[in-house]
Amino acid sequence: MIIHNAVVELSTRGFSDCHDITGQLDECLRESGVNQGLLTVMNPGSTGAITTLEFESGAVDDLKRAVERLAPMDIEYRHDLRWRDGNGFSHVRSALLKPSLGIPVIDGKLCLGTWQQVVFLDFDNRPRNRTLVVLIMGTSMPENLRRNET
Repeated sequence: MIIHNAVVELSTRGFSDCHDITGQLDECLRESGVNQGLLTVMNPGSTGAITTLEFESGAVDDLKRAVERLAPMDIEYRHDLRWRDGNGFSHVRSALLKPSLGIPVIDGKLCLGTWQQVVFLDFDNRPRNRTLVVLIMGTSMPENLRRNET
């Protein structure tokens, strides 16, 4: 069993800034040597979320608009009344979309659909530097099969 830890670093703008992190996760998986298993990616924070989406401008805009309808920026949040930081909406959005995602690894590849990418959304009300935590667990390809790969 292999257990591999990695990080994905991002600079974000907040306000539902959306980043495709699929390529970085693919690289983490390649470095891990895992062929069959599970990749988990987690935002250790309470104002961002990780999900999947077809990462194209229309779908990204549709998601941002849907999130605005679910947890609008311009309503009163008790968090803001208590902390006066103006980001109550970002905490609610993060809780609704969730801070982590698990993806099966099959034959050395993330099990994603043709048009499915993994995205990080920063809901905070200011730019941030984010460090996403990646944990990959599983088994490697048997040695006799690895030698035949080129």
